[in-house]
Amino acid sequence: MLKPPIAAHFNLQSYNTFGIATHAKRFVAIDCFESLRSVLLAEEKNSPRFILGGGSNILLTQDFPGLVMRMEIMGKRIVARDDTVTIVEAGAGENWHEFVRWTLDQGLAGLENLSLIPGTVGAAPIQNIGAYGVEMKDTFQSLIAIDVSDGSLKTFNREECEFAYRDSVFKDGLKDRYVITQASFCLPHKVRLHLDYGEVRTELSHMNISEPRSLDVSNAVCNIRKRKLPDPTVIGNAGSFFKNPIVERDVLTRIQTHHAQVPHYAAPDNKAKLAAGWLIEQCGWKGKSIGHAGVHEQHALVLVNRGGATGTELLALARAIQTSVMEKFGVALEPEPKII
Repeated sequence: MLKPPIAAHFNLQSYNTFGIATHAKRFVAIDCFESLRSVLLAEEKNSPRFILGGGSNILLTQDFPGLVMRMEIMGKRIVARDDTVTIVEAGAGENWHEFVRWTLDQGLAGLENLSLIPGTVGAAPIQNIGAYGVEMKDTFQSLIAIDVSDGSLKTFNREECEFAYRDSVFKDGLKDRYVITQASFCLPHKVRLHLDYGEVRTELSHMNISEPRSLDVSNAVCNIRKRKLPDPTVIGNAGSFFKNPIVERDVLTRIQTHHAQVPHYAAPDNKAKLAAGWLIEQCGWKGKSIGHAGVHEQHALVLVNRGGATGTELLALARAIQTSVMEKFGVALEPEPKII
């Protein structure tokens, strides 16, 4: 297959949800495995390259000096089914939310709490996306990725992906070594709805639903997210900018001494997960701005482009917030988006 056309000095403003006006030295759209392999093998080994999905989890602070490859490998299908589970598969370029709704249309449950999370299927395992008490790893089956050094394919199972909270081996040990081309999920036929995290059960009550189905949970999650998070087509943002920090129990106890109402949740290894948005709000950042970069008026965890903001302005705001939270609570906040 011929190598797909590569554009020069390509404007990325409409390809990132912050709406940051930066350029890629070169840009190519990848719509199949063969195109991806041909592009990778044609590149010099050490030339800078970046895989771009939905652009919802990146902060561009400068022009990219190499090749940006936009992942557009599509397709979704049922792979296998037995009496207890159904295996579904999707191309890395598929919109995540549309994939979730497609599974629900097939009568399958398991991904409903992950509705309306922006981004693509290929990006979901890298981040181990999660929301409302559910993480992607809970139903993950496997993925196929291409080795950027030689174009060979490798299948990764759940254990090999080393999933953790908003983390995977693809952000650490295998960072930039593989490009995910498709992922599959194992969805159980016995439905176990997760209703007790956040406002899901309350929202279902407001919807007058006492015996919810998976689709009802998805609709409830969508309602909550639309109410809390700004639409990036209206005001540029990347959703929640910081991870909810996981701290030792003694840190939680220390904070509770002066802030008894601090929201917290149980985390593995007898640790506690704190609400980053609450910490930021307590530091007075909600609704504040630095230049054209700001903190959303309704959700302190969301940084926004108020119009014409640069990536460096948004990064400066993020660092100022981190400093405030560390000084007030002794807690380090880690950004969710990849900063480029």
